[in-house]
Amino acid sequence: METAHGGALSLSVNGRRHQVTIDNRTSLVDLLRERLALPGTKKGCDQGACGACTVLVNGRRVNACLTLAVRCQDAEVTTIEGLASDDGELHALQQTFVEQDAFQCGYCTPGQIMSGVACIREGHTGSREEIREWMSGNLCRCGCYVKIVNAIARTARAGRS
Repeated sequence: METAHGGALSLSVNGRRHQVTIDNRTSLVDLLRERLALPGTKKGCDQGACGACTVLVNGRRVNACLTLAVRCQDAEVTTIEGLASDDGELHALQQTFVEQDAFQCGYCTPGQIMSGVACIREGHTGSREEIREWMSGNLCRCGCYVKIVNAIARTARAGRS
């Protein structure tokens, strides 16, 4: 049902089709967290400055806090919850984050991993400097940048994304 302020939205999140009625002003992060019960995508600054809300939309990284959900009509959205396999095996970058101890408080970790997956898939891992540049939109207040870059570089070198 369409209204002046909302309507129906159909999108796929982590391989599962969802049909919801939303207010046109609903951000993607709010849809994921509040309506679809996917709390892995963090709501940080709500201004696109911290990257905690990074998800993939049709394979491209976006800040979910700045993306209106209505812009995702018929899109494929991947969140941190969608990276692990159905049998629970972690995605290669998730596993490498654990092995490299690339997190402390963990708040930024989902956004860092989602952006890191995109960084690897986009081929922006030629050097540590290149990784840092392409990850610059994701902040870590604990200062785990060296370990985050290590995890991304190691996963890229292993050819796993």
